[in-house]
Amino acid sequence: MYDENKGGFLAKVIGPKRAWRRYKARKAQLPSNYRTAIDAVEHYLMYAGGGDGAGWETVFEDLVDLFEQSAAHGTPIREIVGDNPVEFVEVFIQNYPAGGWIRRERERLTSAIDRASNAESATPADEGSP
Repeated sequence: MYDENKGGFLAKVIGPKRAWRRYKARKAQLPSNYRTAIDAVEHYLMYAGGGDGAGWETVFEDLVDLFEQSAAHGTPIREIVGDNPVEFVEVFIQNYPAGGWIRRERERLTSAIDRASNAESATPADEGSP
């Protein structure tokens, strides 16, 4: 009836929904501790990483692949995400075009703060200001 890979109207509407349902079904099959961990990563991606737009299907598919393989091999959660789960997610999404926008925004934020700080140190502060 339609081909997800051709990019027609139905593929754009139905394709991502099917991919999301497949992801959710695969995630539901994980052992509870792995499911709890992937739920937390997913939540972070959705809220902090903007993980609900185009291109994120691959990110979530690869994420569930990682957790499925880790569960199958009995890899502890901390060996998957390390001591800093935020850093794990940040590094993980850098491998995808979908994660590029957040990286650019972080760089823009850092650059703006650096410029403001440099301007502040170059301009003497008013001694009468609080």
